Amino acid sequence: MYADAGAMQLCRWPKQFDVIVTDNLFGDLLSDAAAMLTGSLGMLPSASLGAPMANGRPKALYEPVHGSAPDIAGQGKANPIACILSFAMALRYSFDEGKEADRVEAAVESVLADGYRTADLLGEEGVDPVTTQQMGDAILAALNATL
Repeated sequence: MYADAGAMQLCRWPKQFDVIVTDNLFGDLLSDAAAMLTGSLGMLPSASLGAPMANGRPKALYEPVHGSAPDIAGQGKANPIACILSFAMALRYSFDEGKEADRVEAAVESVLADGYRTADLLGEEGVDPVTTQQMGDAILAALNATL
C-alpha cells in the first residue's frame, strides 16, 4: 500500500492494521498520525526489528514513537505509557515472553480504565492530571495485583 493511501486508511479504519512495516520516513509520518488516533503521542510504543541474530531473536530497538521529550524532562508531565508498552513489545518479540507482555499491557489498560490520565490525555478543565511518577506507580501496582 502506498504511504498516502495507508494514512487515509489509518484514519478511516484503524482496526484493519495490526502491524505496519515501512521505512523510517513514512513510518515516522504514519506513527504520528496513528498516535493522534489514540489521543496522544505518549500512548504509542514502537519496535524497529531487524534480521534474526544467531540466537534466532531479531536485532531490535524498542522506544516510544515520540522520542525523549527533552522540553518537559524532569517536570513530571511525560506520559510513560509508550515507554512501558515498548518494554512489553520487547518482552514479546525479543524475549519470547508473550504472557508477561500481556500482563504489562493489561496493567496499562486497567489503569486507564480506572481514569488515570497524564496531562496529554486530559480534555477536561479543572481535572488535575497525574504525574509521570504517579502513572508509573499505578501501572506497577496494577501489574503487581496480577501476581
